[in-house]
Amino acid sequence: MSLLPIAFLALAAQETTTRAWTIQAERVYTGTGRNLEQGFVVVNGGKIAAVTPDVGGDGGRPRDQLRAYAVTAGLVDAGVRVTNWFSVEQSSEVTPHLRVADTLDPFALDWDRQVRNGVTTVLVSPVDRNVIGGLSVVLKTAGPDSIAERTVKADAVLRGSMGSDPSAGNRPASGRPATFYARRPTTRMGVEWEWRNAFFTAAENRASKDPGTSTLVAALQGKLPIFVQAWVTQDIRTAVFLREEVQARPEFAGMNTPRFVIDAAAEAWKEPQLLVRSKTPVVLPPFPAEGRTREGAQMAWNVAKVLEDAGVPFALSSHGSGEVDSRLAMQAGYAMSGGLGFDSALAAVTSTPAKLLGVDQRVGTIEVGKDADLVLWSGEPFQPGSRVVATIVDGVLRYEGWTAVQGAALTR
Repeated sequence: MSLLPIAFLALAAQETTTRAWTIQAERVYTGTGRNLEQGFVVVNGGKIAAVTPDVGGDGGRPRDQLRAYAVTAGLVDAGVRVTNWFSVEQSSEVTPHLRVADTLDPFALDWDRQVRNGVTTVLVSPVDRNVIGGLSVVLKTAGPDSIAERTVKADAVLRGSMGSDPSAGNRPASGRPATFYARRPTTRMGVEWEWRNAFFTAAENRASKDPGTSTLVAALQGKLPIFVQAWVTQDIRTAVFLREEVQARPEFAGMNTPRFVIDAAAEAWKEPQLLVRSKTPVVLPPFPAEGRTREGAQMAWNVAKVLEDAGVPFALSSHGSGEVDSRLAMQAGYAMSGGLGFDSALAAVTSTPAKLLGVDQRVGTIEVGKDADLVLWSGEPFQPGSRVVATIVDGVLRYEGWTAVQGAALTR
């Protein structure tokens, strides 16, 4: 099985403006169940114009050509963490109306790292130091020098956290407080109380025009997904039981259809039937080499396979880590080592997170009319010897790597 070099016939000056390409690959993995050998993907105007075994007809030349061993849809990461402390309102534990998009730096180096790893679309959320931190945003990892112009979906999900993160650093509010950290919650039980109090207060005041209340009401009505960080089993249980309580209690009549997604669900493999019963998807954190993640959670290598066998929708994530082993493509490879098939691994980093985020009409698969977000590979995707050799975002070549052919390092 020979490797084809990636061939760039465009001028260097065209690199950031060309939006029309003919991409040739030995393997075209569309993510739709229709894969091609010796296929072509034709890009025009930032959209996918054709997916075909030949380039004849209307979708043909003249175009600049790219060539690689394999091509997939751009990777979608629903767990990127590229925010900083400015995304947290530290004077309150419940801030549902705050927007993380207002705090992001479009020039941060984090974006370039994601593009180099083949990630083209990400969900960015507030730092998990508040119980309910605010509104997350779905962005392209490259594009105009403006967060607004790179936004795929504003106010995509409501972000919150279970566990010890929201209570970390707090102290009991007794005596004369020296700082606003002299407050509650200081325990997991306190964090759960803040969630329940926020939901019950929103239900009682559902007609209020307060932006925080309106956001919570929209989440309780199922109009806005709720992404809850919960690493360990006890926190996953708390999130699921909270959702089921909202569905059952008469206080939430008319607004008792919240859609929960458990993020960082390292111990989801322990009780998958709980997730099946509650119809709760999960986003898995990066696989740890030592078997333990944050909060001391134990993450099994076959967690993705366990969830698939149980029928639990899941996505893989990198958490925006700069570590090589935590890259999103590596997570797909690790999941395959744990028994997951290639098609399922590809879906877990493309189409499934796109569906969870409500942007699957634009990204996640290679289909005519969708955004031209594509990753070109030197070999079979997610294999140890394969690497990303090019990333295209909205039809624009945003990253050009290199590949080895017969021992020689080749560039354009």
